[in-house]
Amino acid sequence: MMRRGILLVGSLILSLTLAAQDYHDLASQAFDASQHDSLQKAEILYKQALEKDPTNRLNSMLFSNLGTVQQRMGKIDEAIESYSLALNLAPQSVMILLNRASLYLQKDLLDKAYIDYCNVLDVDRKNEEALLYRAYIYTRRRSYKEARIDYNTLLQKLPEHRMGRLGLALLDQKEMRYREASEIFNRLLEDDPNDTSILKARANLELEMELPDMALLDVNNVIRLTPNDAEAYLMKGDIYLVLKKKKDANKAYDKAVSLGIPRPEVLNRMKEQEN
Repeated sequence: MMRRGILLVGSLILSLTLAAQDYHDLASQAFDASQHDSLQKAEILYKQALEKDPTNRLNSMLFSNLGTVQQRMGKIDEAIESYSLALNLAPQSVMILLNRASLYLQKDLLDKAYIDYCNVLDVDRKNEEALLYRAYIYTRRRSYKEARIDYNTLLQKLPEHRMGRLGLALLDQKEMRYREASEIFNRLLEDDPNDTSILKARANLELEMELPDMALLDVNNVIRLTPNDAEAYLMKGDIYLVLKKKKDANKAYDKAVSLGIPRPEVLNRMKEQEN
């Protein structure tokens, strides 16, 4: 009886050891598959590993990796679910919170993204990604005072943060602080005169400030740098309408259509500008 008991204990230890090896092997294979873009294979292997040992303390990492694989596959809802399961096991993981928040933003679920970014900032008070995107959410909500606090906190930490400076400029524009917005755009363009996204943003500001000639200069610079920028031709058409140059506007709008802008969108823009 004692010998049989020893054999049973030995058998149990061996089976547990093999199960653990299977779990780690599957997890390792899944990681290797994800590194070689075998995403479907990686997803299957991660799920098999999780099924093999549902109580393993490493499962938060596996659920997180599974979420990342699903995100890369375009399975956004499944990825959110995997990140949520990971957070059940590691609720203060900054990386996992940021990953899930980015997917909530992608789906325009601002309230859920906001909660995740707040939870990140509870752990890491000056996390730049959380500050940047929480400020963006505040701006979308028209909570401009709170947005400004987050942008300023970010820029105190990283004064040259491009997206933070751009976000603050756009916030200034929304609050009609045109001089402050213009100064930020000008400094950004001093750093990179060929940044077409900033040139277009400054052109929009100049148009709002009723400076269409300056806006046209910026848009023409965008077109010089990126001749197939459909949005730039759309903006050029808007500016020509403000300048009462309808023939030039039609030519710019036709070019925008030839570059992929739907004709109905152009017609709506023309009606808005003329009203």
